[in-house]
Amino acid sequence: MYLYFIRHGESEGNKLGIIQGTKDFSLSGLGQKQAEQLARYLENQQLDYIYSSDLTRAYETASAVANRKQLTAHKWDQLREINLGPLEGKTRQEIYAEYPEVKEHSILTSGVTGTETIADITARCHYIIDQMKLAHEGKHVALVAHGGLISIALMYILLGEDWHLHHRPFQIENTSISLIEFKSDRQPLIHYINKTIHLELDILKGNDSLHNKEA
Repeated sequence: MYLYFIRHGESEGNKLGIIQGTKDFSLSGLGQKQAEQLARYLENQQLDYIYSSDLTRAYETASAVANRKQLTAHKWDQLREINLGPLEGKTRQEIYAEYPEVKEHSILTSGVTGTETIADITARCHYIIDQMKLAHEGKHVALVAHGGLISIALMYILLGEDWHLHHRPFQIENTSISLIEFKSDRQPLIHYINKTIHLELDILKGNDSLHNKEA
C-alpha cells in the first residue's frame, strides 16, 4: 500500500495566525489556489481512494483532488486535527500568556486539561494505519488531514507507541505530500516527506504567491 499524507491548503485560521485544532475554518483564497495546484499535480498520478478529515479546510482540499481524479473524497473524523481544547482559536502569544507552562512543551502534547491525550492520539494513529492496511493492501490511498496529525502519524509509523518520547522534526507545509509505502514483509518505507513541488513549479513560472510556509 502507498499512503499519501496530504495537508490541507492555507485556511482562514492559518492566515490569521490562529491555532486551529478542531475549530472549523474554510480555505483562504491562497489555500484554494494551493489546492488546485495540488489537484493538477496529482491528476496523472495513481490514486485509488481519497479520505479526508471532516473539517472544512481539509475536505475542500480533498474535493479539489477528487474532482480532478473523478473519485469520491470520503469524510473520516479520525483524520481530524489534534483536539487542543481550550488552546483552540488563540494565537501562540495568547496561549503562552494564558498557559505559560505550554512554552516548555509542544502545543500538540501540552497535557493541558481538555486537550487530546497522548494515549488517545496514539490509539487514533494505530486505528488509522490499521484500517488502511486492512482495507487497501496494494492500493494508492490519499489521506488529506492536518499538519499536527500528519507529523505525529509519521512519528508513530517510525517509532510506535514511544513516538511522544522523541523530538518531532517534521515540517508539514500547506498541501505538502508525504508518501509512505507499506509491505507485509518489511518495515514501512519513506519515499518522501513534505513534498511541495506543485507549489515550487508555480514559483518557477513567476508566481511566488502560492508557496506559504506559515504554520
